[in-house]
Amino acid sequence: MVVSPLRVQPTRPIAVDLFSGAGGMSLGFEQAGFDVVAAVEYDPVHAATHAFNFPECEVLCRDISTLGAADVLAVAERGFKKLHPRGVWPGRLDALIGGPPCQGFSTGGKRDQEDERNDLLLHYVRLVEELKPRTFCLENVAGLLEKKFDPVRQEAFERLRKAGYAISGTEKTVNSLEFGVPQSRRRVIVLGARGNKAPLRPAPSNAPNVSVEEAFEGLPSPGDYDALLTSDEVLLNDEDIQRRQSIVGSYARTLAGLQPLAGDKSRPRLWEPGLLTGSRRTIHTDATVERFATTELGAVEPKSRLYRLPLSGPSRTLRAGTGSERGSHTSPRPIHPREDRVITVREAARLHGYPDWFRFHTTNWHGHRQVGNSVPPPLARAAARALLGSIASSPVALRATVALGDVSLLSLSRTKALTVVDALTEQLPAQRTRKPTVADTSDPEMSQEAVG
Repeated sequence: MVVSPLRVQPTRPIAVDLFSGAGGMSLGFEQAGFDVVAAVEYDPVHAATHAFNFPECEVLCRDISTLGAADVLAVAERGFKKLHPRGVWPGRLDALIGGPPCQGFSTGGKRDQEDERNDLLLHYVRLVEELKPRTFCLENVAGLLEKKFDPVRQEAFERLRKAGYAISGTEKTVNSLEFGVPQSRRRVIVLGARGNKAPLRPAPSNAPNVSVEEAFEGLPSPGDYDALLTSDEVLLNDEDIQRRQSIVGSYARTLAGLQPLAGDKSRPRLWEPGLLTGSRRTIHTDATVERFATTELGAVEPKSRLYRLPLSGPSRTLRAGTGSERGSHTSPRPIHPREDRVITVREAARLHGYPDWFRFHTTNWHGHRQVGNSVPPPLARAAARALLGSIASSPVALRATVALGDVSLLSLSRTKALTVVDALTEQLPAQRTRKPTVADTSDPEMSQEAVG
């Protein structure tokens, strides 16, 4: 007689991340104890980066306006079986999470009522209606609450209520500063749960604000490494390794992996702490460096309009720029507070709450766009913990270390990424000619990046 292998029922709730980007929302939910079994992302470059950081998650590169409940459940089942080969697929989701592209609502943009990306909010709502997850998390920019967007916002919230959800967070924003992130970033976080009791609001950390200086602690100067002219990674020298190991502040120590994150239930990643990543250098002209040098902390450099970070306070909101379908505008990168240059992707990631093992695309344009577009993981983690209260779940912590994905996923061109992530070309945005960066537009003396 053949004995069937033992089937087990996993004890962690299941989530799918829509509009996942590189994975800020996915990481926060995993840290809270969710199994994020699948991610749906429109941009093949971002989808490849997500696949690197979450090798056990199934990534689908699709336009969600073309997807139905059956499509999402099919990719979720594949991801579940990848994560739990002996598990029993429950056939439903505990959470549907995501932040529909927000440029149409953004206070940093034109706030265009006719922007077709506004429709993606209602496609997210449609999938909640069709999938009927136990809970959902909808993230967006503060501009969504403006009066001019009353029609689309009210339609979205009314449909969610009619679908059987009690929802919270529909009238006020939260600020990432309240959740231990060294960046002022106001966002709308709408949480929903089936039934009559709405989820609690994400709980602030109640810890003192983290400064830019504290966030950057232990990071070396990229100017000390010539290798960073042509690469985003380098092995640290002994002096910088010792400086990293001597970090004092709790925030930087946690992101550097020197102390555990309180309550972290994510899968530990296997990585090399002595390898500095996300640090490709940007080369400026002498004239640009001189102007940066005369710019006070917390002030804006008049010609480039770039903001210089303070040391003792938090950063302003990091912005993302635009994708290839919108002209490939680079977001304005802040000026470093101690050095006369713009910040690196790794420094931006520190300001966003990403651990140092988390990697981004190796070009500065894609890397900064991935950080700026994402939900800070600490904010996502707080939202996830609020949803756990709605489903009365106490997920187990995980200790088995997971290897990250193939590093080649981080340097793919858009064309190569299309084939790697199994994208449908006809669903992807048309690629336009890349525009000059913000700095280039206002400052002809400012050079392009050394590479990328």
